[in-house]
Amino acid sequence: MRQTAPEGRGPVRYGPPAPEPGLPVLPGLAAILAAAAGRTAVEPPGGGPVLREAASGYWWRRGLRTHAEDVVAAPGAQPLMLALIAAHGGDILMPRPCPAWWTPQARLLGRPAYHVPTPAECGGVPDPYALLETVRRVRAEGGHPRLLLLSVADDPTATVAPPELVREACEAAVAEGLHIISDETWRDTLHRRHDTVLLSPAEMCPEDVTVLYDLSGALLPAAWPCAVARFPPTAPDRADRYTDPRARTLDILTALGAFVAGPVAPAAAHALDEPEEVTVRVALAAALHARVAAAAHRAVLTAGALARPPQAGRHLYADLGPLRAGLAARGVTDSMELENHLGRRLATPVPGGHRFGDELGALRVRFDTGAFLGATEEERTESLASPDPVELPHVARALSSFAEALEELR
Repeated sequence: MRQTAPEGRGPVRYGPPAPEPGLPVLPGLAAILAAAAGRTAVEPPGGGPVLREAASGYWWRRGLRTHAEDVVAAPGAQPLMLALIAAHGGDILMPRPCPAWWTPQARLLGRPAYHVPTPAECGGVPDPYALLETVRRVRAEGGHPRLLLLSVADDPTATVAPPELVREACEAAVAEGLHIISDETWRDTLHRRHDTVLLSPAEMCPEDVTVLYDLSGALLPAAWPCAVARFPPTAPDRADRYTDPRARTLDILTALGAFVAGPVAPAAAHALDEPEEVTVRVALAAALHARVAAAAHRAVLTAGALARPPQAGRHLYADLGPLRAGLAARGVTDSMELENHLGRRLATPVPGGHRFGDELGALRVRFDTGAFLGATEEERTESLASPDPVELPHVARALSSFAEALEELR
């Protein structure tokens, strides 16, 4: 895995990599990509009809009325989010902590961004009362809050926001005139999908929510960048290209040259259609990361640190504040130093909480569970197929080393 250069830990280019699945590409998807390798043209701006129809079907199956004209595709979540922010204008509010790549998007556009605290039980969605207070404060200072970014299945905290919290936060945002961008990249990685209720803000506020979905969360490898956005359904004959956010987003993506690669598009459409091969792999991968994350969570708690139980994704967010004395004895007093210390000790990137908008003095880090699955493709494939992966020798060794590194800090 890529190491973070200590001397360059501030610049965006040295930011933390997204949590890796650590699993081989599905043969069916690889075959589709290979068959399309001769395509020399990129997809049209916003994606071709086949890709957009597949995306609309994906959301229909999740209870969201969607047509191809409501969808825009881009080569990854970053350019798509950049276009969405630019298309809506105004100041931006986001939860604290939040995905590491959100704040750089706002800074690149020169937009003020304000972090809002999250409640104790989860991350990804701001506390409704703190949200209202932040909006009032920003306006009193002359700001113009227009956008709220949130993620009901969250990176970095790996939690899923309760439906009642999502409802209250969205109602507060809409009442204050904010448009909501809901990043639902991790919605298909629930660890206990039959016991966890994931409610999309678009189900409650259909006219005020744009949904972003990065296929690298569950459906495609990160090396095949593709993300899609679902806009509030609007009759095409009523759309004014100068005021309609979807039209403005398409203009921005075109200006950026942000088009989905021709060979990637059919593979992305196939994955969004969710054939059995894809759905089985998604379920197996989610179960694998759930078991490994639960074991890592137990190790964190045993060492005396804190962490919310992981509910989704391929990561675990830990607060090592209770180990502050032991860390200080090793010269670690903030999350930048903690990132470097644990990165060297575990030989894998361990991004500090400051990268996700947390305070520098808070000793928080994100651990990626893909690092526990094995060092080779064979070991990772064995982990995926095992009914009890934490008992496999290579997984057990990785978890044991992880627990030892934490115990050393007590």
